[in-house]
Order: sequence, then structure tokens, then C-alpha cells
Amino acid sequence: MRRLLIRWLAPLLLLAGCAGAPEQPTSVRQALFGLSERAAERVTATPPLPHPAVDEVLLLAMPQVDARLGLTDGRLLESLTRALLAVDDGPQVLEWRAAMAAGGHDNQWRLESRLAADGPRLTLSDRELLPYRLSLTLRHLGRDEPAWRTEISGALDATAL
Repeated sequence: MRRLLIRWLAPLLLLAGCAGAPEQPTSVRQALFGLSERAAERVTATPPLPHPAVDEVLLLAMPQVDARLGLTDGRLLESLTRALLAVDDGPQVLEWRAAMAAGGHDNQWRLESRLAADGPRLTLSDRELLPYRLSLTLRHLGRDEPAWRTEISGALDATAL
């Protein structure tokens, strides 16, 4: 029964994936999308996830974003989701909901992210840079202890946000 369901759903998911493929970001979104791509590369290369991770499910928790960066939580969530969906042989990606906390399967992972300002704005002659630190934590669903953590630091071009 399960194989029949998979054979029936696979072509539909393939078509939906093609129709919903991430578009190339505009210059306004470029800086945030670049950060999200780096995060997606790190997450999908992490040792706890099998390679390829096509049978894994990443449940993205709503990010925490420092208000000093001028971004919304939803905007970072959208960018991370797009970047993770664009990974070849990557995991399935869903938005995490509190109702998903109970139970869980061995292939389900919760990804938590926090984007913090990492210093004052840097003013250059033609633009302002916003130093940041993105913290990523991967937890196996149903477990409190993190399976993996990392941080990415850099600076976003304020005019590209």
C-alpha cells in the first residue's frame, strides 16, 4: 500500500517541486538569500543527516531575528525555506508547528535559527553593512539535546535588504 501511494504521489510532488522551484532572488533579496544558501549548505552537510537526505524531513521553527537588523522573522523563514528546497538531493522542508512536537519519526529534524546583530552598523562611502551572527541548531524531533550546532558570521548590505 505504501509503495503504491509513493508511486502515485512521486510524479505529483515532482511536478509541484518544479512549479514551486525557488526563483532567482532580485537584488533586494540577494544578501539575505546568499546568507540562507550558506546556511542550507551547512545544514545539509551536517553529520547527523544522512547523504543524500531525500528521506529526511526538516521542520523549520520560526527564526528569531534581532530587530536591529531590520528584517522580519517571516522573511528569514521564507529565505531559509527557499534555499533548503533548492539543495539537490536535499531533505523535505516544512514549517514547524507546536502540534508536531509530540511523537515524531527517526527521519524528522527540527531546525532552529537565530539571527543576531553582531556589532554596530559599518558605514562605508557607498553603503552600510550590518554585521550578523546566524546560529543554527538541529534537533532530532522528540529530543531536547541538540544533535548539531553551528554559527555563521558576516555582514549584510543594508541597501540590499
